[in-house]
Amino acid sequence: MTETIINLETVNPIEFFGVNNGKLDILKKKFPLLKILSRGTQIKLSGAPEQIEGAKEKIDLILRYLERNGHMSANYFEQILGGDDERVIDNFMDRNPNDVLVFGPNGKTIRARTANQKKMVEACDKNDILFAIGPAGTGKTYTAVALAVRALKNKQVKKIILTRPAVEAGESLGFLPGDLKEKIDPYLRPLYDALDDMIPADKLGYYMSTRTIEIAPLAYMRGRTLDNAFIILDEAQNTNDLQIKMFLTRIGPNAKAIITGDPTQVDLPKNQQSGLFKATRILKNIDGIAYIELDEEDVVRHRLVKSIIKAYNKDDVNETERKKSL
Repeated sequence: MTETIINLETVNPIEFFGVNNGKLDILKKKFPLLKILSRGTQIKLSGAPEQIEGAKEKIDLILRYLERNGHMSANYFEQILGGDDERVIDNFMDRNPNDVLVFGPNGKTIRARTANQKKMVEACDKNDILFAIGPAGTGKTYTAVALAVRALKNKQVKKIILTRPAVEAGESLGFLPGDLKEKIDPYLRPLYDALDDMIPADKLGYYMSTRTIEIAPLAYMRGRTLDNAFIILDEAQNTNDLQIKMFLTRIGPNAKAIITGDPTQVDLPKNQQSGLFKATRILKNIDGIAYIELDEEDVVRHRLVKSIIKAYNKDDVNETERKKSL
């Protein structure tokens, strides 16, 4: 058995160890054969040399990230520890400054963090219409909004239009307080949240007041021609066939569109089929239209979200097999 001590003097130890040693516990679970102790601004590793070397490599990546960014969420901490693919590590090390999509308020950098999110960026650059399909938490909407904001800041488009269907997810619009706008705004809140991360509040207010950035329910798109715009249709799994066709035929010259959706969260009435399924099937091979599928490996929310998605996927498979056996 060998021992090694790693100094954490270049970073805030609390950021490394986490509140109540939460991140340290994650590190211990990743390397169960090592004895790992924290001592002030040091961490002591005891165990087999090959195990220590593997832990040191991961710890070095984490320290480099903290030295540059000052903070790392527990989710990122766990993803770096579990990322054996060099491409995964590159996403967190931010080695290429050209990967930055947007500089948000207070210098926050917005960039694609996972392999499939980077594919979204590349596909958007090469195509005018992009379908981004995947489960919750994979960064579909966030990446799409970042691409739209980048296009606006680079003067590639004159406006951003963000839309989603106002479909009830188990709740009723009628019971929400306020007028129509106030009833619909909660459905559009994720789009506002993404914009808040990327544009200072005063500038965002100006963009909204001048309709440079427009957020509206899908029904408001009917009859319009959307030109010189970056358009995002979010939650497209909750559109029917006519609605998604209506949206796609609104796109005018010098416009880009991203359609995001999660096929596992369709909130349409049982007698209606999602138009997203047909659209991706019949449009997939058209030149200028790209299709990117994200999965649980792209989850950038709380570290447990990935496990939750895997558990539901496993249960769906088991339920399908059970029905087949009946």
